[in-house]
Amino acid sequence: MKVFDKFLILFLVAFSQVLFAQVKFEALVNKTAVAQNEMLRVDFSMNGDGDNFQPPRFEGFQIAGGPNQSVNYSWINGEKSFSKSYSYILVPTRKGKLTIGSATIEIDNKLYKTEPISITVTDAVKREEPQMSDAQQQMLKGIHVVTEVSKSNPYINEPITVTHKLYVGFNSSVRGFSESSSPKYNKFWNNPVELKQQKIEQGIYQGQQYRYIVLRKVILMPQESGNLEIEPMVLDIETELPTGRRDFFGYPEMGIVRKVFSSGKKKIQVKPLPEKGKPEDFGGAVGQFSFKVTPSTTSLKAGEPLTLTVTVEGKGNLNLFSLPQPIAPPALEIYDPINSENIGPGANGLQGSKTDKYTIIPQYKGDYLIKPLRFSYFDLATNTYKTISSEAIPIAVIDGPVLPTNAEVNKAPKVTETEKFNDIKTSTTFSSTKPTDFMGSTLFYILMILPLIAIPIFRFLIIQKRKKDGDWQNNKRRQSNRLARKYLGDAKKNLQNKEAFYEALERCLHNFLKAKLHIETNEMSNDNIAELLADKSIQPQTITDFMNLKFACEFARYAPTEQVEMQAHYQQAIEVISELEKQFK
Repeated sequence: MKVFDKFLILFLVAFSQVLFAQVKFEALVNKTAVAQNEMLRVDFSMNGDGDNFQPPRFEGFQIAGGPNQSVNYSWINGEKSFSKSYSYILVPTRKGKLTIGSATIEIDNKLYKTEPISITVTDAVKREEPQMSDAQQQMLKGIHVVTEVSKSNPYINEPITVTHKLYVGFNSSVRGFSESSSPKYNKFWNNPVELKQQKIEQGIYQGQQYRYIVLRKVILMPQESGNLEIEPMVLDIETELPTGRRDFFGYPEMGIVRKVFSSGKKKIQVKPLPEKGKPEDFGGAVGQFSFKVTPSTTSLKAGEPLTLTVTVEGKGNLNLFSLPQPIAPPALEIYDPINSENIGPGANGLQGSKTDKYTIIPQYKGDYLIKPLRFSYFDLATNTYKTISSEAIPIAVIDGPVLPTNAEVNKAPKVTETEKFNDIKTSTTFSSTKPTDFMGSTLFYILMILPLIAIPIFRFLIIQKRKKDGDWQNNKRRQSNRLARKYLGDAKKNLQNKEAFYEALERCLHNFLKAKLHIETNEMSNDNIAELLADKSIQPQTITDFMNLKFACEFARYAPTEQVEMQAHYQQAIEVISELEKQFK
């Protein structure tokens, strides 16, 4: 009986350890019924360290905060425990029965999924606005969120500057603000203007002096004619107002009030470009430009290169049209151009230059002519089309083989009639129709020897495969490398989808670090990453570029980001990973 008791105890201990080792991944909410203007918290928690967390799409909800990640370790009575969670703050966007879908994560190379959660969303709760005195209301009237447009009736493709400002009167104060709704620029091509710092300036608004800061500045180019709208910028502003009471020393007490301010929609009336006088070669350039075509030389030998530089300079939609291409005789071989741009924001839109450099190599001696190039654009100063033509460029090839003439081509040897057909054969070669025996044939001996050669090869490959499977560290590193390449490809496919793009780019950087530094997810603090990279003798500038890219991805997933920035972050990721690959080697 005692032996049986010992076995029973051992069985229960082993069974409890198995239960304890089971992986749990679940979703929890702080409430299942919420008003439309209330917030909801959802936590995705697990008891194992996982990778490649994939949240649900949160259809019917807007993310107000998160994801916030937390990791907890504990060691109690010799027992180690681990927990990790991702938290989100959500705001419902509509009433009714909504569902928070399943999240997924990989733990020990297995995929785990949470159960969907049903949420009931009721009507918005009415909140009574506090009664304010005339002085308090007057102070609130001194705060304005304004969208200013340099021109409200532009042509298609004409650059206009849109500036979002916060005006504050001298009798009002703002303690802080957050952007609760970003402006949208539908049917506009947009180019954000980088603001190095927000500084307080003074200006006139509605005929009165105000202090103001520039919140955002962007250059827009309408892509359609008609009535277009710029969505408003909405700020949640925290301001100080007098409470009407005084403190012990007689000074007025101040209270904090939060209020939402909106700039309102801005309407833009876009005019189509006139059809009258439009050149046939018009490529969509709108602005004021100069145009020039410059050869590096006009006299050279056959086989030597010359560079033909085609440049447009000025202000307008420089990034929305292509430069004309040169036309030359076949004896001048023209290669694809090298494109370069020097474009930036100006006083009234974009300004700078764009250049195409063609390499041209002559093949034969002689005199040749590159035809004049034409560049047409719509001039905003005169509201008319203008065309600039370059001069024809003569090219003298002073040395080299001579281009064959028609007479020389006709001197080529001709094929005579008698050389077109073979002579009639007078003898015939016969082959036996009797089948040959397989036994003793060449194929017979090949098939006999083949197993003797294949068996040692297969045995060698199996041994190598087992060694490779046993090397779990290298396997994990290779798996992380594959995932990094996969997610970099996913980022490129999702350049039109901000959330999917930055999520894939973060995973790429995440798995790249795991492959190169041999670390786990719980070790990926920013300080630890920078220290490990420095220990690997990575150059400080490269470490700074990598950490800046990582911070940019984390910030951009929940901040307004334009496609141009996504393109820049994708190119920066390629450059930084390539540079790290070189330095790790």
